[in-house]
Amino acid sequence: MADKAFEAMSKARRQRDSGNIKGAVATLESYLETDPHNTKPRLLLAEILVFGSDSRSYGMMQLDIILDLEPDNHDARKALVTVLKDKKKNNRECDEHYRYLVEHCPNDAELMNSYAIFNKLQLVDFDRAEDYYLKAIALDPGNSGYRLNYAYLLSGDMDRSVDAKEQLEAALSYDPSNADVNRALVQLMERRFNADGTPKKKRRFLRRR
Repeated sequence: MADKAFEAMSKARRQRDSGNIKGAVATLESYLETDPHNTKPRLLLAEILVFGSDSRSYGMMQLDIILDLEPDNHDARKALVTVLKDKKKNNRECDEHYRYLVEHCPNDAELMNSYAIFNKLQLVDFDRAEDYYLKAIALDPGNSGYRLNYAYLLSGDMDRSVDAKEQLEAALSYDPSNADVNRALVQLMERRFNADGTPKKKRRFLRRR
């Protein structure tokens, strides 16, 4: 990276961190006028706009410009899915970006977890969500957050309480003091298991004719 680009980015970060978002944006825009194809300062500009200002659409435009210049810019694509994933109207576009990312970043555990959440909440595809939770856990077995997310899927959406219990217990084997996991395990045991640890029988309801 050229020294001037580094200087512009450093100045913009200081401005952002001090709360001067407009100044940070102006600094980066001024630099990009002289070096429009440099995607690193443009990515910083996009991140400041998308996550630190009210100009989200302008930030999204910057991300699109980066991907036009560098289709394999994974950081820009990850920033893009972070914005797109919360609204169902973006599901198709967001899923395309996710599919690209999981293929090209197979060792990114957080990406796998994020895609699993997207599949669960937005696409309501529980089987695919499970696949990607398992990928995340395989990459980072000690991450209690991944196992907790997977346990919620198993117990709440897939009716597999025994498997959910195993995931929570595994999470506690790595992180015994994790309050969220301990709470989830207590709730699961109260709702789905008898006092002796055996699963409660599922209630059957007769339909009225």
